[in-house]
Amino acid sequence: MPIFSTQTSIRKALTNAVMLVTALCLSLSISISTYLDVKEQKSLIVDKISILSKIIAYNAQITVLFDDNETESERLKSFESVPLIKNIHIYSIDELSNEPVFFSSFNANRTPPVPIKVGSIDNLLEPRFTDKDIELITPIVYEGDTIGYVYVRGGLDRLNQYINRKIIIDILLTLFVLVLVYFVARRIQKRIANPIDELSNLLQDVSKNHNYDTRAQKTNIDEINQLAGSLNIMLARTQKQIERHEKDKQEIKQLNQSLEEKVNQRTIALREANQELLNTLERMHQYQNQIVENEKMASLGQMVAGVAHEVNTPIGLGITGSTLLRDKLAEIHTQFEQKTLTSAHLKRFINDGIENLDLIYRNLNRAAELVSSFKKVAVNQDVEVSTKINLNNLLSDVVMSMRSEIQYRNPKVTINCSNDVSIETKSGPLQQVLQQLLSNSVIHAFSDDQNNEITFNVERNESSLSIHYFDNGIGVEKSIRKRIFDPFVTTKRGEGGSGLGMHLVYNLVTQALGGSIVYDELADEGAHFIITLPLQEGAA
Repeated sequence: MPIFSTQTSIRKALTNAVMLVTALCLSLSISISTYLDVKEQKSLIVDKISILSKIIAYNAQITVLFDDNETESERLKSFESVPLIKNIHIYSIDELSNEPVFFSSFNANRTPPVPIKVGSIDNLLEPRFTDKDIELITPIVYEGDTIGYVYVRGGLDRLNQYINRKIIIDILLTLFVLVLVYFVARRIQKRIANPIDELSNLLQDVSKNHNYDTRAQKTNIDEINQLAGSLNIMLARTQKQIERHEKDKQEIKQLNQSLEEKVNQRTIALREANQELLNTLERMHQYQNQIVENEKMASLGQMVAGVAHEVNTPIGLGITGSTLLRDKLAEIHTQFEQKTLTSAHLKRFINDGIENLDLIYRNLNRAAELVSSFKKVAVNQDVEVSTKINLNNLLSDVVMSMRSEIQYRNPKVTINCSNDVSIETKSGPLQQVLQQLLSNSVIHAFSDDQNNEITFNVERNESSLSIHYFDNGIGVEKSIRKRIFDPFVTTKRGEGGSGLGMHLVYNLVTQALGGSIVYDELADEGAHFIITLPLQEGAA
């Protein structure tokens, strides 16, 4: 379907085009001129502030060297007559701490003092502009040694006033040129639009009265003459086309009747095909729901089997130990009743009892740890409140806290994260996720303590933050890559692995942190996990 733009006349279009081109050219020219002028003015201010800063640094050599801040304060008062200077600080190097300390200062009339800039020396060794001022720090060097620093803050009031005056003048000049161009465009559009109006009136007459014998007259514009000639040829041919059109109309009427019949037949066939497609889709939805339910039941069966297997072993061992202890107790009771109990029997009973109690304790404790792990799988998102954390600091703290647990594999841990990356999230679940990944690499990925590497890469975009976790271990077996986040999936069954670690990581990331985690199945070597967290308002 064609799209029609807002209608306009050639008079308005011509005037608007000339005005628009003129305005764009003026704006571009004035903008470039203003930019270059302001840049030159800023360059002059930088040169001036640099020269004044170097003069102050040179004059302050002796006063800083002999700790004569009174003389330096009197000398700085002479800058009251320099409108550019607003604040001056002089810092000396403390002999004990070798750190810069405040020595003397100057504040221009009606200018408030500024905070001490000792912590910003490295950042202000080059001039730094703000909206209202310029700041610069220059070292005070005596015989090749830096004995202090000069901080100078200059005001940009005059530069801003100059820019405002220039903008006003440029606006007035633009308005004057636009008015002048407007009147010139009016003259041009009359010369072009009048012959076009005559052609328009001719066409309206032909359309209304069907007078195809009339012809357009020549004008003093070549393009309009070409248009008039083409119009005259069109009028001559139109009469012939009208006669031919009457004949074609009858043929089209017959074709339309035949086409309607074919359309009705195709419509019926299409309706039947659509109904068949709907029936097929309904069956597919039923099959899909059945498959989903089967997957749920299979996952539930696997979880129940895993829970039964993991918990049944320590409980069975505990029952065995308690049974043995009961038998030993019955035997010692019989010997006591028969008065055949000896110290050797009692000592052996005590030793066996301690061994059985240790067995019962260890296995009950193992069962308690498994139950605690099962409880952690159901992550509670409301346990912790989101706070703003520095991601580089959190990664460093996690690695430091896990140092004693991972040092027997001696991995080289690399953190590629900017120091200013912050995120609004729950630090507890995120820390638990990172600790579990480190523990998983140490337990499952590394077979010895040689050439082991773990890397954290942090990437940030407008809406999310990604943490890429790499290790150069043996990787994940292909048979369990697609099920690595399922519960009770482990390669260390019977060796202390419960298969709940990565499932807990998945629940923490997706539920507590509101993000996502995937395993890179295309990794050439080692393991590669990608954690994606959404950025909330206030994240940096």
